[in-house]
Amino acid sequence: MPGEGFEFGGEVAWRPSPQYTEASRLKTFMDRHRLGSYDELLRRSTTDLAWFWTAVLDDLHIEFYEPYTEVVDTSPGIAWTRWCVGGKLNIVHNCVDKWIGTPVEQKVAVRWEGEEGATRTLTYGELYRQVNRCANGLRELGLDRGDRLALFMPMCPELITAFFASIKIGGIILPLFSGYGAEAIATRLHDAGAKAIVTADGFWRRGQLVAMKPIADAAMTAAPSVEHAIVVSRVNVDVPWDQRRDRRWTDLLGRQPDECETVRTGADDPLMIIYTSGTTGRPKGALHTHCGFPIKSAQDIVHCFDVRDTDTMFWVTDMGWMMGPWEVFGMTLVGGSMVIYDGALDHPAPDRLWALVERHRATVLGVSPTLVRALMKYGEEPVRRHDLSSLRILGSTGEPWNPESWRWLFEQAGGARLPIINYSGGTEVSGGLVAGNVLTPIKPCSFAGPPPGIAADVVDDRGRPVRNQVGELVVRAPWIGMTRGFWNDRLRYEETYWSRFPGVWVHGDWAAIDEDGLWYIVGRSDDTIKVAGKRLGPAEVESVLVEHPAVVEAAAIGIPDEAKGQALVCFCVLAPARDPTATLAEELKAMVATRLGKPLRPQAVEFVPDLPKTRNAKVMRRVIRATYLGEPPGDLSSLENPQAVDAIARVRQRG
Repeated sequence: MPGEGFEFGGEVAWRPSPQYTEASRLKTFMDRHRLGSYDELLRRSTTDLAWFWTAVLDDLHIEFYEPYTEVVDTSPGIAWTRWCVGGKLNIVHNCVDKWIGTPVEQKVAVRWEGEEGATRTLTYGELYRQVNRCANGLRELGLDRGDRLALFMPMCPELITAFFASIKIGGIILPLFSGYGAEAIATRLHDAGAKAIVTADGFWRRGQLVAMKPIADAAMTAAPSVEHAIVVSRVNVDVPWDQRRDRRWTDLLGRQPDECETVRTGADDPLMIIYTSGTTGRPKGALHTHCGFPIKSAQDIVHCFDVRDTDTMFWVTDMGWMMGPWEVFGMTLVGGSMVIYDGALDHPAPDRLWALVERHRATVLGVSPTLVRALMKYGEEPVRRHDLSSLRILGSTGEPWNPESWRWLFEQAGGARLPIINYSGGTEVSGGLVAGNVLTPIKPCSFAGPPPGIAADVVDDRGRPVRNQVGELVVRAPWIGMTRGFWNDRLRYEETYWSRFPGVWVHGDWAAIDEDGLWYIVGRSDDTIKVAGKRLGPAEVESVLVEHPAVVEAAAIGIPDEAKGQALVCFCVLAPARDPTATLAEELKAMVATRLGKPLRPQAVEFVPDLPKTRNAKVMRRVIRATYLGEPPGDLSSLENPQAVDAIARVRQRG
């Protein structure tokens, strides 16, 4: 196991006040069910699954066309658990339709801002009518129940409309990262057998026009199943056009009526395929259902982030990552508002994120630790420039924290008064396997533990529970949001998650639980480094490096070494005006050796202008390692900054 040098979060930084606890959704839920403590809720939620998930569905006021006969059925085997058996449910009814004729109809559902400064809002009533027009247009094209419809779009209001319209007709949505290249899109379109794609002419990124339609065209050439392309004019530029296949968004919706009947799907019928890239092989298409992903999303939004119908959430994400659908489903199921932004968060100035919070009065802000580390280099002034008093919850996901960046967000954006709700799970689980909440204390970088309904544990190589040391994150019971397998690849799903310990989901993360019962995610187990028999996670090394005032970001990898098995190599992004000297490199090596032990002294510390990241700010360590070793880097389709790979290749050539 990694982690001999891992340092837990130390002293408690935030304690819940009555302001947070007494009116919280979680406490209200516990009081309703006469549960005396949070620990009692956790125990009952993971041992009496039928009670808990029925209670969640009731708490969220989920309406079924026809009731289910049993909420959970494990008879097919735990990996293939069925949910809401026999029930009829199309989640669009609960996200959009049921709000019509209620006060929510007049509330803003979507607040949008583009990089160029354009803004738009959609009330629930306007969203309902737009969704119906789009659904009627899709039906006019011959699209129907069970058809796969891909969404390759920037974060704009039409994306939300197309998202719900595709589901309304009984289709299966295929959200795609807006930064994908043609090959990545084609692979996913072909694997899913997509029949249609909704795309845009382009979008703005740091003031530059990025074309989307030509990329979609190239992808469709390699995906013959696609019969229709619907094109949104986001930036109003001319694009290539195929009269037989292409339709303009405005033409498709303009002649359609405002009413459209929602297809009555089965509660556990397919809803969405989200592809997640692995280190090897083709992307995995995680399959989710109407009573799965959306219910888990909304439950976590309520129980972990204490979101109410009065809240406005701004989560920095793309619809191609699970946090995009997570926010859209979750916020509409509770009748709240969401902010979506189409652009770079450092353009035209480094205060753009904080300006968005102030302008749209966001109450819940979700960021990644990597984004925070990138913004730290600009100092406090861009934050201080804006009124962030609307915020009451900070959220984070995507990467492990280090204490310095956690404290920066806590103190600068949160004024040392707001909780940072740490959240980690994944595409395949519909949300969090570990999370924070507003009822329990928070240490820097910590999680409260599993959210209600998740029977998570940390185990050693033999599957035995461990405490105060790093182990594998596992889940011992099914939950409503777990993927219903990989699209057209049943065996791969079983091998990926269920093959190591009988009846136990092995997630692929290293985690730890400290003496106070707080949890930590250390990193991905496939990122583990083993030096002279000692395993450690990259976050352990990176947390040491970014403590140095010269280092803004860091990534650690292991490379083959004849004597030690692996040697440690570190890549550092320096603060402005700091020079990449040999003296600094030696200083950083000494820091790591002092903190983690002499055997873990890095073989090399390399300085680069940037680290390869996805748009949701996950550092791609496997890409760093492969490039540094001169090996094929694998799937680069999700990279936001491919130039960072070129910089690492130049480092290798110099060496």
